[in-house]
Amino acid sequence: VDTRMQLAVAERLFQTRARRQAMEGGATLIDPDSVFFSYDTRIGRDVVVEPHVFFGPGVSVDDAATIRAYSHIEGAAIAGGAVIGPFARLRPGVDIGGGARVGNFVEVKNAVVDEGAKINHLAYVGDAHVGAAANIGAGTITCNYDGFFKYHTEIGAGAFVGSNSALVAPVTIGDGAYVGSGSVVTHDVEPDALAVARGRQSDHPGWAARFRKRSAAKKARRKG
Repeated sequence: VDTRMQLAVAERLFQTRARRQAMEGGATLIDPDSVFFSYDTRIGRDVVVEPHVFFGPGVSVDDAATIRAYSHIEGAAIAGGAVIGPFARLRPGVDIGGGARVGNFVEVKNAVVDEGAKINHLAYVGDAHVGAAANIGAGTITCNYDGFFKYHTEIGAGAFVGSNSALVAPVTIGDGAYVGSGSVVTHDVEPDALAVARGRQSDHPGWAARFRKRSAAKKARRKG
């Protein structure tokens, strides 16, 4: 290969061969031409790969896993029966357990997600361990970096992390613990405990009507 054009031709030939080998090995590629493999990608039997999936180096996908559309995966091991995507990103150092789910707009980096755990949407999980059957709500992030060092987050088996929560590492959420939605968790939560770390709601009856009336009058004066 001496030119960029020749490199592109070589890449096309490699991808054609890799796609054929994956399908001959028992995998289903819904749209083979839109799936891109690396030189060392390993795909098991009865794996389903939807369109527009990219496999970077160091990826293995065990039997009967599903990789849904527009997912980008590198340096990750995916166990049988797991479901990844659509629109998921798995970065190096990720180990996804059997039957686990990593859904749309979820990024996972240097983390172990145990069997049956669910991170279904809109989350970042980095430098972490998510225990078996734990549930990570939408909008949850592990705050793993302080500008100098990375820190670990431990989420126990069966734990439930409510939506829009921030887990400030290093921190441990115990087995079976609950984190209330919208919490910023800065210290460990004991097993089976409930942690709520957010401001208390304050209601002011009639405030909205008064605000609209006051604002409308102010706007009218400015126009005048």
